Amino acid sequence: MIVNYKTKLIQIKIVYYGCALSGKTTSLKSLFNKFGKNGELTSIETTTGRTLFFDFGTLQMIGGEWMVKILLYSATGQDFYASTRPATLSGTDGIVFVIDSQRKYFDDNYQSWKELNYYFAENVFKIPIVLSLNKRDLPDIIDINEVLNKYELNKFNTSQIIETIALSGKGVTETFKSIISLIFPSIIIR
Repeated sequence: MIVNYKTKLIQIKIVYYGCALSGKTTSLKSLFNKFGKNGELTSIETTTGRTLFFDFGTLQMIGGEWMVKILLYSATGQDFYASTRPATLSGTDGIVFVIDSQRKYFDDNYQSWKELNYYFAENVFKIPIVLSLNKRDLPDIIDINEVLNKYELNKFNTSQIIETIALSGKGVTETFKSIISLIFPSIIIR
C-alpha cells in the first residue's frame, strides 16, 4: 500500500490468483464491466486467448478528500509461465483466490493454493484473502466445507469465501467489495 498524504492518494494492489482456467480473467472482465469500464482491462494473451503473463487494470474510488487507486492483476495459471507469478504477486495488499468449483479440478486448485502459501511463507496468514468459489452453476461441484477443511482458513487473520459465476457476474462485485473491506476494515462499501 502506498499512501501519499500530500496528494491524498492511496494506492493498493489486488491480485487474482488460481489454477489455469479457474476464471481469474473472466472475473476481472466481469468486474470491469460492472463498473462500466469495458475495454479498460489490459490482457496479455497467447494466440489461443489464454493469459500469457498477467491481466492488468485500475479502478478508482473517492472517499472524502482521498482517492483510492486500485491496481488489479491476475496471475497466469498456466504452469509454463509459473516463473512470472512471484513478480505479479510482489507488493500485493490483497488476494482473490479463484477456485474452479468442479470436483475434477480439486487437486489443481489445491496445488495453486500450496504454491501461493509457499511464495508468502508465514506472511500468507497476514494477507487479506477472499476465496472465490467460481463456476457454481456447473454440475459436480465441491462443497464449501471441503474447502474450509482442506485450506485451513481458520489459520488466516482475514479471509472469506464467496460463491461466484464469473461468466454472468454473479458474486464478482461482492468478492471485490469483500477484499476491499478486508484491506480497509473500517470502510463501509455500499
